[in-house]
Amino acid sequence: MSTNNNASLRYLILDRCFSNTHHQYTIDELLDIVNEKLGDKEGRSINIRQLRKDIQDMRDRVMYDAPIKAYPLEGRKCYYRYSDPNFSIFNNELSSEEIENLQTTIKMLGKYRGIPANAWIEEVVSSLEYRFGIKANSENLISFEQNEQLNGLEYLSTIIDATINHQPLNIDYCTFKGNKIKMVIHPYYVKQYNGRWFLLGLDNGHDRITNVALDRIQHINNANVVFKKNDSVDFETYFDDIIGVTIPGKNIKKESIILRFTKERFPYVVSKPIHQSQRIVEGKDCDVEIKVKPNRELYQQIFSFIPDVEVILPQWLRDEIIEKMKENLKRYLSVQNECTIIK
Repeated sequence: MSTNNNASLRYLILDRCFSNTHHQYTIDELLDIVNEKLGDKEGRSINIRQLRKDIQDMRDRVMYDAPIKAYPLEGRKCYYRYSDPNFSIFNNELSSEEIENLQTTIKMLGKYRGIPANAWIEEVVSSLEYRFGIKANSENLISFEQNEQLNGLEYLSTIIDATINHQPLNIDYCTFKGNKIKMVIHPYYVKQYNGRWFLLGLDNGHDRITNVALDRIQHINNANVVFKKNDSVDFETYFDDIIGVTIPGKNIKKESIILRFTKERFPYVVSKPIHQSQRIVEGKDCDVEIKVKPNRELYQQIFSFIPDVEVILPQWLRDEIIEKMKENLKRYLSVQNECTIIK
């Protein structure tokens, strides 16, 4: 984890030192206690220059505006303390119910510790543990879907930081067809779908919103351009009319799609809807209707239910599914013929 990724935890440690009216912490003592609390993990210790920068950041940041003052000691040394003895960067008190919920959250987040891509979770958990004296549960009681082998996860924490801090990114990207391109993306939103992570943002070169699959990123670094603020897209509703993350072209309209399932599969689809618009078709035993803009994730979803699904409407989609199934059947028949010849 980089030095900057530990900033929140360092601020917590320094906050306690600056609030302690019973000890006069010099700069050397502050450095020792910060590094002691950070522990022995590689890349977590800091030097005196970083410590001075942290103190200045705590003074300057709008969210903290910490009244840190240097008081003289004998000789040329000084100690650091808040000029307001009641100040803390965590003045808001939590209720007992909030603390209980926080404990559960820390235990759940702790499940993800140790995964290289999740340095940001390591920072959050460490900060919460130190602030509230809560340790994540060492028992393995909860499991979340995760694919630690997925390409591109090493960029996840960088992308999340860039999205939060409005930092444009240079991205070297390899498309689905193998074309290598360079992009400047203004990051707006990070989304996980079907085990993969996607960055959505403004493509600086084409002035449009695009989605970038992390597993197709080959290199990433900060772009030296002014961030373009998102004034047009509400990501709370951006995905309402689709399945997945791919927004089809402007000419693609939302359609009513009716799917018929086998009696065995139908209860599963009812209990786990394909889309938020899903409803059961009246008068039909195993038909459901969804209203979405067709995209490739819709096709993937339909094929994931084969052989337990049939597209009823619209007719054009039914015809396309039939053609794709015929093409797939040809591949199976081709393999069967090759095996027969070999025998």
